[in-house]
Amino acid sequence: MTDMTPLARPERARKPDWIRVKAPTSVGFAETKQLMRRLNLATVCEEAACPNIGECWTKKHATVMILGDTCTRACAFCNVKTGMPRPVDPLEPEHLAVAAAEMGLQHIVITSVDRDDLPDGGAHQFVKVIEALRRTTPSTTIEILTPDFRNKTQAAVESIVIARPDVYNHNLETVPRLYPTIRPGARYYASLRLLESVKRHDPSIFTKSGVMLGLGEERLEVHQVMDDMRSADIDFLTMGQYLQPTPKHAKVMDFVTPKAFDAYAAIARAKGFLLVASSPLTRSSYHAGEDFAKLRAAREAQLAKA
Repeated sequence: MTDMTPLARPERARKPDWIRVKAPTSVGFAETKQLMRRLNLATVCEEAACPNIGECWTKKHATVMILGDTCTRACAFCNVKTGMPRPVDPLEPEHLAVAAAEMGLQHIVITSVDRDDLPDGGAHQFVKVIEALRRTTPSTTIEILTPDFRNKTQAAVESIVIARPDVYNHNLETVPRLYPTIRPGARYYASLRLLESVKRHDPSIFTKSGVMLGLGEERLEVHQVMDDMRSADIDFLTMGQYLQPTPKHAKVMDFVTPKAFDAYAAIARAKGFLLVASSPLTRSSYHAGEDFAKLRAAREAQLAKA
């Protein structure tokens, strides 16, 4: 007799208490969401299912995702949808600047999907966004989180550097060994060279990169990534816990404890980063405004010693 019992669906690992967050319900959250919809802006907060969205949107902080909401790649960790993107919105830079003005942002983070379909990978849209912000809210400091512009000309990155964002962020995401399964469309050393080239062209721009933990990386591999980042003169390292967005994404291999995150942070500081943010809920743009103030203060202290 055949057993007709349906197969059980694989369950995602239960989250430990230290990374559980409350559902967003505040007035500030609703107002931020309404503003993003009115200006036809996408946010990585929503598209990537960030666990900190309630806290950040309540404070009127949102990371805008330019170049649409559809990515040309399909990384195993990312919840952003994949497909053929729509044409670039020429009004997006001005809409983003209006949003920054209405929210009264002192610091803004702008990221994007990968746009391998565009000749410059979308670099010119980053430039136009920076220029629109400088015109509309000149006192707002600007942090960008770009894709790797793989197979694009060096001029793509150089054009953004010339526009002079205050912080240039590009995440390495994980250790080199896991790239074929976690970040198959990218190349680890190409990402390192991108950040190194930013510093080479303009040393005054802060560089920043982040990794996710819990994907199966080994401790010494993480230490090596830190060394690679310092060799590329990266100023700011962020480290956070990977969380599986849906059952089809890469599984969480380990929930890294807050104590382990603290230990990684201590090692990173000893290696010479100007600033380190390391905790289970740390994300690239989490507390970015406060961190930028710390980053600037750390550089000033370093220069004073020199």
